[in-house]
Amino acid sequence: MTGIPAIRACSFALMMTALASFGAARADDLTFDLSPEQPGRIHVGRDEIAVAAIPMDFKFVTPGTFTVAVAPGGPPLATYATDAKTVVGADPDIAYAIADSLGLKLELVPVAWIDWPLGLTSGKYDAVISNVGVTEQRKEKFDFSTYRQGLHGIYVKSDSKIGSIKEPKDAAGLRFIVGAGTNQERILLEWSKENVAAGLKPLELQYYDDDAASLLALASGRADVIVQPHAQLVYIAARDKNIKSVGTLSAGWPDRSDVAVTTRKGSGLANALTVAANDLIATGTYGKILDHWHLAEEALPKSETNPPGLPKY
Repeated sequence: MTGIPAIRACSFALMMTALASFGAARADDLTFDLSPEQPGRIHVGRDEIAVAAIPMDFKFVTPGTFTVAVAPGGPPLATYATDAKTVVGADPDIAYAIADSLGLKLELVPVAWIDWPLGLTSGKYDAVISNVGVTEQRKEKFDFSTYRQGLHGIYVKSDSKIGSIKEPKDAAGLRFIVGAGTNQERILLEWSKENVAAGLKPLELQYYDDDAASLLALASGRADVIVQPHAQLVYIAARDKNIKSVGTLSAGWPDRSDVAVTTRKGSGLANALTVAANDLIATGTYGKILDHWHLAEEALPKSETNPPGLPKY
């Protein structure tokens, strides 16, 4: 990993501003409601078709309750509200809507993202709704019901002259901030190879220790573009108002890759969740939830059970 260049004294204030921006979400945030009350949350009625799709022998962790694990990694997907204990965001709202559809109460279980596979297989919860991407390796142990596209955001400074990045040639010669060992890095390295083969300039990839350092590098002009999970950058752009989107990148580039509700392999619950999700899509409730969290770009036309996932690399 490339080390972070020394910061001159005159840049100290800028660095502190960037670091402070990653503190707890403010109660006066006007773009995203992070209150524990969530007055804008959408509730729906019981979906009898989805209920009928639940296997007769399926046993919920708690009878009458849909127990869902979620990792509060940050807004807008899932984060702790301004009371520092209630989990709010797009994923919790999807969980509430599915629970309503199944005629169940919802219990959200906050977990560390790395812990969800063991907790799910050991029966601590019925499902995981926490930005889990469908992969062929995960499909060996889990079932999936898709509910969002897996997208990476491509963002630049608000005053950048870069208007659009949709394909490798648009990125030729640009300096990209990306996380080491991530799927984004894998894709950008492929883009760079394609450009070189076509006689274009390669991409320059830069690596930093944390998000604050990455944003500082972009703000100071040491890099041209930052690529991170789309939802994260949507929130940062709305909060800081100094970066803008110039494109999105599928996590499965060149194919689509989706995010899914995750359940135990062979439990039989996945089909019922897919039915519930498709009803939410058909009625427009799904679209309203994503719009509320400014994630309309990630909408799926339909939910699928166990679609093709990212291959084993």
